[in-house]
Amino acid sequence: MVLRVFNTMSGQLEDFKPIHDKHVGLYVCGPTVYDWAHLGHARTYIAFDVIVRWLEFKEYSVFYVQNITDVGHLTTDTAEDKIVKRAIERKVEPMQLVEFYMREYFKDLDALGVKRPDISPRATGHLLEMIESIQELIQKGIAYEVDGNVFFDVSKLDDYGKLSKIKLDEMLEGSRFEVHKDKRNARDFALWKRATSETVLKWWSPWGTGFPGWHIECAIMGLKYLGSQFDIHGGARDLIFPHHENEIAQSEALTGKKPFVQYWLHTGFLKINGEKMAKSLGNYITVREALKKYSAEAIRLFVMSTHYRSEIDFTDERLKGAETSLARLYNALESLEDAQTVSVHREPNEAETKLGESVENLREQFVNAMDDDFNTPQALAALFDMSKAINRFLDEQKQVSTTLLEKVYDSFSGLGKALGIFQQEKTKAVGEKLVDDLVKLLFDLRTELREKKEYGLSDEIRARMKQFGLVIEDTAEGPKWKLA
Repeated sequence: MVLRVFNTMSGQLEDFKPIHDKHVGLYVCGPTVYDWAHLGHARTYIAFDVIVRWLEFKEYSVFYVQNITDVGHLTTDTAEDKIVKRAIERKVEPMQLVEFYMREYFKDLDALGVKRPDISPRATGHLLEMIESIQELIQKGIAYEVDGNVFFDVSKLDDYGKLSKIKLDEMLEGSRFEVHKDKRNARDFALWKRATSETVLKWWSPWGTGFPGWHIECAIMGLKYLGSQFDIHGGARDLIFPHHENEIAQSEALTGKKPFVQYWLHTGFLKINGEKMAKSLGNYITVREALKKYSAEAIRLFVMSTHYRSEIDFTDERLKGAETSLARLYNALESLEDAQTVSVHREPNEAETKLGESVENLREQFVNAMDDDFNTPQALAALFDMSKAINRFLDEQKQVSTTLLEKVYDSFSGLGKALGIFQQEKTKAVGEKLVDDLVKLLFDLRTELREKKEYGLSDEIRARMKQFGLVIEDTAEGPKWKLA
């Protein structure tokens, strides 16, 4: 089955045919680094990590670019730069804030098992290219400057809105657009903004000191590293308009080549307990907060349980279910490894041959699901069916053919790794979380016993825990435990 992807531009599934055979150029909009990475980020970047892994599984060479926005991303309410606003709140330098949160972002995504992009360009490192491109757009008559501000003239394009399907005559002034007195039309968007005396981040330009607009940044970095046309551009669904729409407008106006991108892929939104994730609602969960409660691969499994284009709802119940499901997969993998230690070198018998055929059929189902626009829920269903077949077979057999076990193990583990699981040792991926939960259970049980004045049993628990290297200390602030 040929790989098919859903292209937001066409609104339908299309056969995937890269510009250059077996080589894929991929750009995904990266974070604006002014705060901790959250589960919304995790949802998008895990999804594209799976896409990259599957393309590599299909033997494509992937060149992955994901930018870092460190200037120009404005708030929607006050038109302040998000980074500058947070830096003022924290009383630190903007670039100090950027460096801290950029490094922490990479740490969090590393912890989730997300492969790093090949290049992570920063916007401030490409100001010269942006200024040169803006000058070119002005020379072409597609952009105009007014009092130090430069705007893109949307009326010069006859196909603006083709990605988002928004028509110019349906756009209301001020709706999703920045209102500015210097604009010829409310639909026009900023390429360069004039700095004021209070502006913190500003640079020299032919139009005076200022800073770039957010949309020009990704357009220029995409063109610089992937060329005038490349294969896949991705991001969260809320970037379709105006960000990605404006990227297309600028890039195609500069190069004269259409399409700028062959395939546009967008992830669905993430909700928390049925509500849109937002700090104002008190349901904002950072990646590191989630990792304190759940293993990285359980979070990955949770994300993959929903198709990347669909909305996904984060609940504790679903994450606990993902932990249990992950343990089932690791148990099957461990059973295969244990069986290999006592396997025999002989040709597979009839029962073993049937297992091999079943595994091969399920492998084909898995591959077909992933080739159908990266359908991870169906792929996981095939992987779980494979684990059931493996466990059922091994429960009934004392010794198994080495040839058969190697074939089954390679299929099962290979497909799991194509999704980014089976990357950690079992004790680390599953066991550590179980140990932490058991320690907490014993600690809480001892505390309850002491409150009930059942000191004999509580002291026995304390003594037994000390034998395992866990020391409980009764302090004035209450009981605490530490490693011996």
